[in-house]
Amino acid sequence: MIAEYFPDAMPLQGLIGGALIGLAAAVFLIGSGRIAGISGLFARSTLAGSFDLSALLFTVSLVGGAALVSLFGGGVAQTFPDHWGYLVAGGLVVGFGTRLGSGCTSGHGVCGMSRLSKRSITATVSFMAAGMATVLAMRALGLEWM
Repeated sequence: MIAEYFPDAMPLQGLIGGALIGLAAAVFLIGSGRIAGISGLFARSTLAGSFDLSALLFTVSLVGGAALVSLFGGGVAQTFPDHWGYLVAGGLVVGFGTRLGSGCTSGHGVCGMSRLSKRSITATVSFMAAGMATVLAMRALGLEWM
């Protein structure tokens, strides 16, 4: 029955990927004593005035891991909107949201919720609600591209 609604679902790969994300977050927390929130790590490795080697290595590893999957796994299907303005606007809104919410989905959703942080649970519920509202609004306006 699930396959009827999600014909391209890959539950085993999703389970393995989720376990690896959790493991990476746990190793980073134990090794550095900090949360593996991607927006904060990216800011510390590229935008901050001081250099943070562990943040840079973690950020580079994300890109490297995706490159390895693409290289050895046969690629990853991607779809993008026809107009680059959507990508720019989306990036700006996400960047504003990560500053407003003091973190991103990885920091709050993966790391914060696993620690039962009330702030992270509230932030993650807000992320999910805003995402759902955005999809509904875009479909209603005929702006979907997938």
